[in-house]
Amino acid sequence: MSLTVAALYRFAPFDEPAALREPLLGLCAEQGVKGTLLLAREGINGTIAGSAVAIAAVIEHIRGLPGCAELDVKYSLAASMPFQRLKVRLKKEIVTMKVPGIDPARDAGTYIDPAAWNALADDPNTVLIDTRNAFEVSYGSFDGAVNPQTQAFGDFPGWWRANAQTFAGKRIAMYCTGGIRCEKSTAFLRAEGVDDVVHLKGGILAYLEQVPESESRWQGSCFVFDERVSVGHGLVEVGEKPEGHSPSGDQG
Repeated sequence: MSLTVAALYRFAPFDEPAALREPLLGLCAEQGVKGTLLLAREGINGTIAGSAVAIAAVIEHIRGLPGCAELDVKYSLAASMPFQRLKVRLKKEIVTMKVPGIDPARDAGTYIDPAAWNALADDPNTVLIDTRNAFEVSYGSFDGAVNPQTQAFGDFPGWWRANAQTFAGKRIAMYCTGGIRCEKSTAFLRAEGVDDVVHLKGGILAYLEQVPESESRWQGSCFVFDERVSVGHGLVEVGEKPEGHSPSGDQG
C-alpha cells in the first residue's frame, strides 16, 4: 500500500509557537506519521508521510491553527515510508533568510498559476530566477533560468544585492520547490524596491503535477527532502542522485 506524502507550509502569525508543538507532535505520533515539521513565530513548514487517513487528520489539525485555514499542501505518493523518524522543531524562521523585518504573509509578490508559467517564461522582459541552492538545481531547473549558485537560502539576499543592477527594468519571476522560499524572496525583493516581482504558485511540485509533460519547460527532476530523493512529471519518484554534491538545510 502506498503512503501519502504532504509537503506543506503557511506564513501565519504564531504568538506562542512552543504551545503548538506538543499537541501537533502527539497527534502525528498517534497517527504513525513521520517527517519533519518546523514551527516559528512566522508560521509552519515541513514534509510528512503516513496513511491517507493519518495525513488528513494532521492537515485538519494544522488548518485549525491561527491563520492556517488556507494552508498550502502538495500531495504525492511513496511506495514506502520516506522518513525514518518524526521531528517537530521550534525555529526562529520556517525558512532561514536572516533578513529582519521580512513579512511574506503581508508582502509576498504576485502568484502565477502553473498553467500560466510557460507564457510568462516566454516573455523576453521576464527573468526566471531559481531561489533554490546549487545542490537542488543540479537535479533540474526551468530552461533558461538564472542559477544564483548559492549554498543555502540565507545566501540569496547577498547574491541579489550584488547582482540587482543586472536585472534592472525586467520582471522577476522566481520559483522554488514548493513555494515557501519564493514567498520570502519576493517579499525581500519588494523590500529592496523591486515592484514587478512574481512567483510560481505551489512551486515546482505544483508545476510538475499540473502541467502536461508534453508542454513542460522543466528539464531534469526535482529534488525533494526525503528518501525518494527526487520526483519528475506527475510527481513520480525518480530517485537519481548526482555525484559530487551535498544538500543544505533548506526545505520548500
